[in-house]
This record gives sequence, structure tokens and C-alpha cells, in this order.
Amino acid sequence: MGFLTNLFGGSADTIKEALQAGAIVIDVRSPSEFSGGHVKGSTNVPLQEVGSWLQNQDKAQQIIFCCASGGRSGSATSTAKKAGFNVLNAGPWTNVR
Repeated sequence: MGFLTNLFGGSADTIKEALQAGAIVIDVRSPSEFSGGHVKGSTNVPLQEVGSWLQNQDKAQQIIFCCASGGRSGSATSTAKKAGFNVLNAGPWTNVR
């Protein structure tokens, strides 16, 4: 994936394929942002908690990160990739709907 895609989100087709393959959606916005609207079935893990959250996850499970604009999900994606996870940055949570 290119730098901009990694930072601001993947294509609709890539996201759809990952979801169909069983990826989980993790929204890295704050709890108050999440409560204002989110993808059905997604889990809220604020960005500052992603590192510790990853310690309890299966590296075989594909993860789709999303947020408000793609910046925070890009940071979460980078952190997870460095830890050996199969991840995708969806960018804004509305890209996953």
C-alpha cells in the first residue's frame, strides 16, 4: 500500500474484501466520538490504548482500523504492522459503512 493509502484509508473494494473475509473493525476515536456514530459491529479502542489492546489479539485475525479522518487509524495501522498484525487502514469510519 502506498503512503497516502496507508495514512488516509484503503479503497472501498479492499475494505469490502477484508470484511467478507472476516476482518474485525476497530474504531480508534475517543469514546465520545464513537458514541456519536460508528460502524455497526465495530469495537471502540481509543488510539492511546491500541498498543496494549494488541497484546491480547490473535495475529491471524485481520484488523480494519478506522477513525474520523484517517490520521489516527493510520497511526494504529502502523503500530499493528510493526507488531506483525495483518491490518488495513480504512480511514474515516464512514468508509466502512
